[in-house]
Amino acid sequence: GALTTFSIANDVAKYFAIIPAMFAAVYPGLDKLNIMRLHSPTSAITSAIVFNALIIVALIPLALRGVRYRPASAAALLSRNIWLYGLGGLVLPFLGIKLIDLVVQFIPGLR
Repeated sequence: GALTTFSIANDVAKYFAIIPAMFAAVYPGLDKLNIMRLHSPTSAITSAIVFNALIIVALIPLALRGVRYRPASAAALLSRNIWLYGLGGLVLPFLGIKLIDLVVQFIPGLR
């Protein structure tokens, strides 16, 4: 449950990075969704791919050992997992992709 919650929230954040950057030139209305203001469509896609590769490597230990079990009701566990992993899955990609984009924009040839 925890890994799935993180993954779904993570995907939502990545869509906010990639879709507005790719289609804003064709559909100007999508520019309103470009809340991250990434450098260019190329750097947005590159940043999202690099972030995805890094997060996969970072989540392998969590997937292999699982999360710590704490005796609680199913509702309490679900609520905790949604807050911890859901919120983390939304915030971490926005920060990570933006930071990677700040570095990627200075790579020659990625304009």
